[in-house]
Amino acid sequence: MSTSFPKFSELPLDSTHPPHSAWGLWGPDDELGTLNHLTPERTVEAAKLITTGTRVGLNWPLEQMDYAGENFRQVLKHEIYELGMNMNDDRLEFNTQTSSQWDGLRHWGFDDGRFYNGLTQEEIMSKKTDKLGIHAWEKQGIVGRGVLIDFASHAARNNISYDPLDYYAIPLTVLKQIAKDSNITFQPGDIILLRTGFTVAFASASLSAKKSIFTKSPFQYPGVESSLEVLAFLWDSQFAAVAGDCPGFEAWPPSEEAMHPVFLSGFGMPIGELFDLEELAKECEKQQRWTFFFTSQVLNVRGGVASPPNAIAIF
Repeated sequence: MSTSFPKFSELPLDSTHPPHSAWGLWGPDDELGTLNHLTPERTVEAAKLITTGTRVGLNWPLEQMDYAGENFRQVLKHEIYELGMNMNDDRLEFNTQTSSQWDGLRHWGFDDGRFYNGLTQEEIMSKKTDKLGIHAWEKQGIVGRGVLIDFASHAARNNISYDPLDYYAIPLTVLKQIAKDSNITFQPGDIILLRTGFTVAFASASLSAKKSIFTKSPFQYPGVESSLEVLAFLWDSQFAAVAGDCPGFEAWPPSEEAMHPVFLSGFGMPIGELFDLEELAKECEKQQRWTFFFTSQVLNVRGGVASPPNAIAIF
């Protein structure tokens, strides 16, 4: 990579590449994308945030999404069986998208069928290459400074009325205001976590309410506003990854710019979804700091599309 980091306004780096893509920035064979921002030096600096040793798991229970549409995505199947006398094994069968997970770089490509650094849908489906598989992140993990942007608490304090199970676009000005109120100064390599209250609202919803959510066309949920302004902010800030407690980081449906393909296939930026951020929010409030050491390790599945995060925040 060159010593000068390109601005969002300078993307794409090659006119033949899709809009807003940074292909080749870290080399033509790169599979880490913005995780390249997680340098050893930044990991060492993030480790200095560990002062109390308090640990908070960020993984929503695999069985929590007990409904994901009639014919959309399979929910968890868990079987415990006896292997021998007083000796048990179990089998898990689940879709990686139905609980806390990282979207990998094979998840959502551009409309022309190209993914990060030019891998094509045809190549993925041919199964002749495992390039851009989730296993590429397993070697180093996703480890650095986590930052909580607690919109749910901000909304409660400021009497902002919204439904965590319906569409609501959070403006960039509000994200920046929450950061200011929380004494957060963003740094390159930050892993951004956005709390909207979706997971806790979904867990307490009735089955009929859950069915109503999944039968909406299009599917709707809160998140950051999908705009070029937000894309520019996230790229220019040199964040390593973004995540939230919703089915997507950006509010859906997109109002201006579909951000999923730009994040994943343009930037090479991981998207975390359905993270459990409730206990994290409580601990941040208790300690009056919204930054922490963050560690996550994905499944070592060659060519995998997504993975549970196995994420922990450490204070």
